[in-house]
Amino acid sequence: MNGSGAEWSDSVSNATPATIGHPRPTVTLRRLRLASGLVMLTYVTTHMLNHIVGLISVAAADAMLRVVIDVWQSRVGTLVLYGAFATHLALALRTIHRRREWRLPLTEWLRLWAGFSLPLLLITHVVGTRVATTFYGFEPNYERVVTQIVTGDRQGWQVALLAPGWIHGCLGLWISLRHVLVFYRARTLLLAFMLAVPVLSALGFLHMVEVVEATAGFVVRPPPPYAADLVTWKEILLIVYLALVTGAAASGWLRRRLSAVPQ
Repeated sequence: MNGSGAEWSDSVSNATPATIGHPRPTVTLRRLRLASGLVMLTYVTTHMLNHIVGLISVAAADAMLRVVIDVWQSRVGTLVLYGAFATHLALALRTIHRRREWRLPLTEWLRLWAGFSLPLLLITHVVGTRVATTFYGFEPNYERVVTQIVTGDRQGWQVALLAPGWIHGCLGLWISLRHVLVFYRARTLLLAFMLAVPVLSALGFLHMVEVVEATAGFVVRPPPPYAADLVTWKEILLIVYLALVTGAAASGWLRRRLSAVPQ
């Protein structure tokens, strides 16, 4: 285990922001990236912990869910969360636009994949919960959410929803803290923690699926009257996100082509 921890830490240490051919961001931008990333990692962590509490009971998970909703859907929580998301996304798009070298370590590709795939999954989650709650009066609880996911054949999406954000956040945090001696010495323990949390989260969610199936069953209900509106919300947000990523990549490619033209 010590060997695997060292190998992991050594490989991650190569995934620095100052990859060859990519200018090192300023201190302010690094702090903004770290601060916004910590907010988003906290958001993902609270949801994963909520799933883990599901190992105790659905009622316990529901009680924690109400606290999580009160925090993140408050005015302050909304401002902090979506401000952090916008900041982190803007810095990621800036990285795509400015990067000149794409020969990256495997760990860096994993971090990029996790970071850019998370919004694709998160948009569906946000539309189905936050948008439905704010604009259409939907009141989420785990029995209702689990039933919708199972009858809609989206169990894998619910588990996958948390994994990319968790992986991206953990790798980004490690890159920022790997030079701190106490974190470097604890790298094996941190690796075990990084792997254990999503596993326990998945087990907690699957346990709630079993409980709901055994007690209430999965009753397929007709879609709510606002279902078509939610689909429209999701499609618009996905188009906007993909357009931003594609635009950043295309403008970066054009920038590199123009800079290579002899003056």
